Amino acid sequence: MGKKSRVKTQKSGTGATAVVSPKEMMNLISELLSKCSSAAPSPGKEWEEYVQIRGLVEKIRKKQKGLSVTFDGTREDFFPELMAWAAKNGASCEGFEIADFAEEGYGLKASRDIKADELFLWIPRKMLMTVESAKNSVLGPLYSQDRILQAMGNVTLAFHLLCERADPASFWLPYIQTLPGEYDTPLYYEEDEVQHLQSTQAIQDVFSQYKNTARQYAYFYKVIQTHPNASKLPLKDAFTFDDYRWAVSSVMTRQNQIPTEDGSRVTLALIPLWDMCNHTNGLITTGYNLEDDRCECVALQDYKENEQIYIFYGTRSNAEFVIHNGFFFESNAHDRVKIKLGVSKSERLYAMKAEVLARAGIPASSIFALHCSEPPISAQLLAFLRVFCMTEEELKDYLVGDHAINKIFTLGNTEFPVSWENEIKLWTFLETRAALLLKTYKSTSEEDRLLLEKPDLSFHSRVAIKLRLAEKEILERAASGGRAKREHFQKQLEEGAPLPKYEESSISLLENSDSDSKLPIILQKLEEAESAERDLGMGAELVEVEAEAEPEAGEGPRAPLLNGEGKAVHEDDADPGPAGQETESGAKLENGGKLENGDAASQSDDDQSARRTGDEAKDDGN
Repeated sequence: MGKKSRVKTQKSGTGATAVVSPKEMMNLISELLSKCSSAAPSPGKEWEEYVQIRGLVEKIRKKQKGLSVTFDGTREDFFPELMAWAAKNGASCEGFEIADFAEEGYGLKASRDIKADELFLWIPRKMLMTVESAKNSVLGPLYSQDRILQAMGNVTLAFHLLCERADPASFWLPYIQTLPGEYDTPLYYEEDEVQHLQSTQAIQDVFSQYKNTARQYAYFYKVIQTHPNASKLPLKDAFTFDDYRWAVSSVMTRQNQIPTEDGSRVTLALIPLWDMCNHTNGLITTGYNLEDDRCECVALQDYKENEQIYIFYGTRSNAEFVIHNGFFFESNAHDRVKIKLGVSKSERLYAMKAEVLARAGIPASSIFALHCSEPPISAQLLAFLRVFCMTEEELKDYLVGDHAINKIFTLGNTEFPVSWENEIKLWTFLETRAALLLKTYKSTSEEDRLLLEKPDLSFHSRVAIKLRLAEKEILERAASGGRAKREHFQKQLEEGAPLPKYEESSISLLENSDSDSKLPIILQKLEEAESAERDLGMGAELVEVEAEAEPEAGEGPRAPLLNGEGKAVHEDDADPGPAGQETESGAKLENGGKLENGDAASQSDDDQSARRTGDEAKDDGN
């Protein structure tokens, strides 16, 4: 992304406002590590913990003021050097230039007409900053000994970036000098700006993102000061929280997954120049050519000279964009609100419902999504709600009745209701659930719209309120849509309308004509269940992969790039999970996504890995 810095950067080099003894700083760092490694707060106490961690971080930042390393000049001063470096090292530099697009920040502008599907940008591997290049750098000795770096590629990339930034002779300096000085992710929000996210579905991920970043910083501060293999790192004399926050945000907003040189697995990478592209709706148009060993991007659409060139980052919700990329996308066709549903184990019919759901490939408890578009619910959610609302007789019919096995395939199909009564119950349930979720917000939609009219709102406050309003609007549409459906099926019941009969040969069960709701439920991608335990780092959930088009004659094999979270870019209702995890191992290749906001680097390691991080820090004294 080409976002501009909206905050003044710190002065370079010296000039700290106060002299802090190493012992005093280490005591503060130890206190921060202890606080961030403690057990999760009880429900309702998350804000209190967040404020306490912020307080410790601000104490540390105040004592480190003036110590962060920055470059003289502005980002745009270094753009010519970036382009020259890219051309010298084999990247394409014709047909576009870097330009300022006001609120969207810097991006790529066409300097000639470009046709849709035209290959206009390629970046060779040697220009990429990867986990592999980190292993071969000054960071290598520490990487070989530190389990956190080995487990979390995003954190490794963050430190790789910091070490190279501190080296005046770094090969990647022309790239690093053009990165923003600061970002618009929640890591940079003021406390009152974060308040606007209270009650939103993003707030828990914001808390996790900040806590995980603070924990990682405290842990690695100790490592850098005490570990023998860190003695030669250029960070030993000055490693500030602001440095780490910057590196983590740089990786989080830009990281992607690419194949290793032998194509056997994936690794994380920062892709210079290409990461200047801003986002719009569309399809993934970036892949990796293993034969030519380079990242390649084709045009998403026709571009006229002087038009901005966009790419599609993936099917991310606005909560994901805000948390990991630092922006709100107004016309997001893939925005959604998560909804957690499950069949109670204490329910008398639990075993029967769980069995029907299992046959359909759906867990008895899962995270689904309400979408901003029509239909607001997926085939998976429709199937779950139908089973959830079934009577005992209806359950028996789907378990042991005539054509029971085949009827499972109709559960997600809008054309084959279980019964009119079942439809009335499920839409009533959805209407009620959406209305209850709306009541958890502390402001109304109208109040949010009035707030957005205020000219003195900070950029971060405006983004937070937009996100809050977008969530409410999705819930409001779900509630009103549920009410309309309920009234429709009530009328069907009252008029004695015949229930559509299941035909085993019905072609609608096998073809996806107008909507994915007509696909057999077990052939569709299941919405990803939320699991805090899966969070190992910045954006770690991996889901199904969309096949990439065959290369044209004469082209080398093109492996798809992965988006920054390691998630499938075209997974319908994927829940991004807590802010940030990322692991290198076991990742699936996806169809070339732009790195998402990288949920990665800074965030998380956590909830499993980061918890271990805190434990290791205590054990090792690092």
